[in-house]
Amino acid sequence: MQLIVASKNYSSWSMRPWVLMKHFGVPFEEVLIPLALPGTDQAIRRYSPSGKLPCLIDGDVVVWDSLAICETLAERYPEKAFWPKDPAARAHARAISAEMHSSFAALRNALPMNVRARVEDFKVNAEMAEAVAADIARIDDLWSACLARSGGPFLFGDFTIADAMYVAVVMRFNSYAPSLSEAAATYAARVTALPAVQQWIKAAVQEAGIARYDSLI
Repeated sequence: MQLIVASKNYSSWSMRPWVLMKHFGVPFEEVLIPLALPGTDQAIRRYSPSGKLPCLIDGDVVVWDSLAICETLAERYPEKAFWPKDPAARAHARAISAEMHSSFAALRNALPMNVRARVEDFKVNAEMAEAVAADIARIDDLWSACLARSGGPFLFGDFTIADAMYVAVVMRFNSYAPSLSEAAATYAARVTALPAVQQWIKAAVQEAGIARYDSLI
C-alpha cells in the first residue's frame, strides 16, 4: 500500500491516517508531496482524483479521504482493533469521528495546524472568537465525557480511529494553548507522547517552512 501525504507541518488530514497506520503497524510506502510548490497540484492529481491529500492506494483501490481511508483499513485488517469492539461504543466512536470530519470549521480556520508553532497569547478575530470558543468547548466536553465513560487512557480505552481523527486537534492545542479542562489537557499530552505522533512531529520540525502559511500565525 501507498499513503500519499502532504507537508507534515501543515497537513492535518494527512496526519490522521498516517498516525493510525503507524500505531497499528500497518506496512505502507509513504509518498510525501510538499505543499505550495509550482508542481504541487499536478503531483497530487497523479495520485488523487479529488486533487486533495491524503490518498491511499492499495492495488486497484484508490481512497482519497481521511475518514474513508480509516474505514477501509478497518475492513482490510479486521484482526486489528481500529474501532471499539462493543457495538454501542463503536457507534459512538463513529459519531464523534464523523463530527470531527464535518464540524469545527471555526477552529480549523482560526487555528491552522502548524506543528512547529508555539503562540503565546493568541487572539482570534472578534467576529470568530465566539465560534472558536464554542468549538474548543465542544471538543473538551466530548473528550472529557468519552474518557469518563471509558476510563481511558484514550477516548474508548485503547487507541482507535476516533483518537486518530482528533490527533491534529491536539497539535493545534499544543500550538495555540487554549484553556482546557484537566481531563482534556491530560489526554492531549498522552496523545502527543505516542510514538507514532512523536515520529510525525519530528519529521514536521525538520521540514522546510512555507512563509505564507507560517504568516497565518
